[in-house]
Amino acid sequence: MNGTLLSNLLSFYEEDPSDPFNVYALAIEYTKSDPEKAADFFDILLTTHPDYLPTYYHAGSFFASKEEVEKAEEIYRKGVALALLQKNTKAHQELLRAYYNFMDEMDD
Repeated sequence: MNGTLLSNLLSFYEEDPSDPFNVYALAIEYTKSDPEKAADFFDILLTTHPDYLPTYYHAGSFFASKEEVEKAEEIYRKGVALALLQKNTKAHQELLRAYYNFMDEMDD
């Protein structure tokens, strides 16, 4: 992990913890080195910033990789619904594809 990048992201978060992008960036960065912290930041996003659409693709994938199947499925479903609500066709298609791939893997 790039220590400078993480330091910068932490500084941004400390300056403005209410900005969902700062939380999102930390969650993504921590997936590379500290899964517990990544999970914490994804949980913050999902509870504090439930309308931040970029969260759902990466959080669903992250929790699926941790074999938290029910949580991953719920995240994907909420993301698909949110993308429809926000009329974001591209995100809806990406989330739906990720959700179907996830479900196919669960069937194997």
